[in-house]
Amino acid sequence: MNAGIATGSTVGFGGGQIRRWQGGVTMVETASAASVDVDAEDDDTLIVRFADGDQSAARLLSERHLGRVLALATRMLRDTAEAEDVAQEAMMRAWRNAAKWEPGRAKFSTWLHKVALNLCYDRLRKRKSSSLDEVAEPVDDRASAQDGMEADERLSTLKSAIAALPERQRAAIQLRHFEERGNDETAEILGVSVEAVESLLSRGRRALRDKLAGQRAMLLEE
Repeated sequence: MNAGIATGSTVGFGGGQIRRWQGGVTMVETASAASVDVDAEDDDTLIVRFADGDQSAARLLSERHLGRVLALATRMLRDTAEAEDVAQEAMMRAWRNAAKWEPGRAKFSTWLHKVALNLCYDRLRKRKSSSLDEVAEPVDDRASAQDGMEADERLSTLKSAIAALPERQRAAIQLRHFEERGNDETAEILGVSVEAVESLLSRGRRALRDKLAGQRAMLLEE
């Protein structure tokens, strides 16, 4: 099942690849389709299969989790190339640690998101010359319809407001509201208590309300 044709460089791992192009990324399969349905086995079973040398298990795990890891990294870093690198490194760490994986001890998706989030934190700490709230959204010069321009402006404003939040608040908002993870799992990924997650979410929402106060009517407009 090909996700589409894209031009640009290709980064491969497991049985799949992240293929880069100027507008984003896509998952491109290079192995033949596995006989096992993607939802037929749980993550623990697939990790054990990969540790035993089954490359198709890596492809299935990538199909299952790569998209959300990439979305998390993209929202945290606001840089497609860096987000791709984080997603690749997170999956590579999963493959390197497959033989050490203890089924039932932790949820694979939670562990993977925690790894990706820590990689994002590392990259954010290394940024010295610019801050996230200085990164402008690209302007689509082709947009001519008024409603389309207004929709783009609303989305840009919201993204900029989220990007300007402190790292942990931004991560909590991403995990809870965009990935719809529960407070318990969000807390585990962030390495904090549930109470701390609730505090992060509360402060993040309050900060967003304050930042968007002057544009509330525009953002709520249908």
